[in-house]
Amino acid sequence: GLTGFKWIAKMIKDFPELDFVGGGEESFGFMVGDFVRDKDAVTAALLACEIAALSKSNGSSFYNELMNLYVKHGLYKEHLISITKKGIEGAQEIKQMMIDLRENPLSEINDVKVLLFEDYQSSIAKDMSSGKEHSIDIPKSNVLIYYLEDGTQIAMRPSGTEPKIKFYFSANTRMDSISDHDKTSEQLDERIKGIINALKLH
Repeated sequence: GLTGFKWIAKMIKDFPELDFVGGGEESFGFMVGDFVRDKDAVTAALLACEIAALSKSNGSSFYNELMNLYVKHGLYKEHLISITKKGIEGAQEIKQMMIDLRENPLSEINDVKVLLFEDYQSSIAKDMSSGKEHSIDIPKSNVLIYYLEDGTQIAMRPSGTEPKIKFYFSANTRMDSISDHDKTSEQLDERIKGIINALKLH
C-alpha cells in the first residue's frame, strides 16, 4: 500500500480473507486489529501494557521478549534521510534526481545487486536480473523502491508541496543470540551508512 493509515485500512478491506494483526508507519502511529482502521494510540498503549504484564508474569521483560523476537525473525533497522533544496532550482534538482533514478534504475548499490525495482508512478515493477516487468495494481504515486539482494529496501519519495525528498532505508539480518544484538545492530548501521555514501546523500 501507499503512505498513511487510509491505505493500511484499504488493504484490510481488499483482503478480508486474511487476518490483520497490526499496522504502523514511519511516524510512529500504530493500529491494533481491524476495528478502528486508523492510528490508535489508546489501544496501542494498552497492548504495550499487556505485553509488559504478560512478560513479567512469565519471569521475563518487554525488552527480553523483543530480543527473543529478533533472534527468531532477524534484526531490522530503519533510517530516514530528508533532503531539502532551496527555491525553484532546488525543486528542479529533486525532479531531475527522480527522473534519473526512474529512467536509469541502478543495477547495484554499494556493491550489492538490485533484485527488483518498483516505479509507482508508471505502475511498473522490473526484475533487474531478467528484465521482465509486471504491473503494480495500486494508485499511482511518485515513489521508487529498490529491493537489494541482501534484503535491504530503499524507497524515495519527493514532497508534492516543497523542494524536499525523503529516502527510507530498511535493512535486516539474522541475529543468532541476544548477546549478538549490539554487534548485529552496528553491522546494519554500517550497511545503511555505506548505501548513503554510495548514493552520495550528504
